[in-house]
Amino acid sequence: MEKATFGAGCFWGVEAAFRKVDGVSEVISGYSGGAKDDPTYEEVCTGRTGHAEVVQIDFDPARVSFDQLLDKLWEVHDPTTLNRQGPDIGTQYRSAIYYHSPDQEAQARKSIARLEESGRVRNPVVTEVAPFSAFWPAEEYHQRYFEKAGYGH
Repeated sequence: MEKATFGAGCFWGVEAAFRKVDGVSEVISGYSGGAKDDPTYEEVCTGRTGHAEVVQIDFDPARVSFDQLLDKLWEVHDPTTLNRQGPDIGTQYRSAIYYHSPDQEAQARKSIARLEESGRVRNPVVTEVAPFSAFWPAEEYHQRYFEKAGYGH
């Protein structure tokens, strides 16, 4: 098993999308990229902790590659809007890839270059690519939010 940690706006829909990927065994909504240990949702929402809403994905690289997960990441959000996804605005909604190895970093940078060259995006990709440092699971009511709310995802 390997881990991937992505920020792509509000984690609810991102979590639901990655749960459907064959080879993904677990997806947990949480916070990463900030300075405060074990932040709460309310603290993250202030924008003062520096965290992004993220999903941490456990995946089997024999069944799904990191590159395929990156392709899914580009499908589920707009990586060209700085600190914004749809109606959600703030640094906590930034597009981010927190890599767990040098190989993941290299793949992330290549994937961004391919995306920009593909013509699928009209503006530059602003996705933060940074080393993974810590992950703090979000409160239980955020986990599997769409399933609990009956959205059928």
